[in-house]
Amino acid sequence: MANYFNFFPKTYYTTSQDATSVDVVTNLVTRFSFEKKFKENTSVFTKYNINDGDTPEIIAYKAYGSAELHWVILALNDIIDPQYDFPLDQRTLARFVDSKYTANANTVIGQTGLTWAKSNIHSYYTTRTSTNISTGDYSEDEIEYNETKRTISLLKPEYIDAVKDELQRVMGIRV
Repeated sequence: MANYFNFFPKTYYTTSQDATSVDVVTNLVTRFSFEKKFKENTSVFTKYNINDGDTPEIIAYKAYGSAELHWVILALNDIIDPQYDFPLDQRTLARFVDSKYTANANTVIGQTGLTWAKSNIHSYYTTRTSTNISTGDYSEDEIEYNETKRTISLLKPEYIDAVKDELQRVMGIRV
């Protein structure tokens, strides 16, 4: 990630209330994204199925030989928060469901959020996938939603240098 931020512009930042101390810092609010037209061009990417344990860095290393290029994967797939925009492994997903539904479970003594989610029937319209989900099991719905994140696009390696050049051009930085 350190190399990625080398592409970002610098800005001045006052670190004291009286403005006597000014530092040059990396402007972290700057964003880079691929144009929709580029992402719709299927000749520049391949599909990849994320395995449990895969991280953006691991996938970048497998695909491009460098974990530092994980930002390409994140940007191409509009992933803002890799912790939750990537599929969770089974253990993490179980903890997530347990935590998410703990408030509901607190109405029953000795019941965890995961237990509550597995035992309560519901039918609701979810804005996440814009489909009517009625499985009768919150945890199944969470698993189904988690699985929708498994397939991502990977930029073909022959386009990496061009994307890095474009990032430098857009950011106005030469490294």
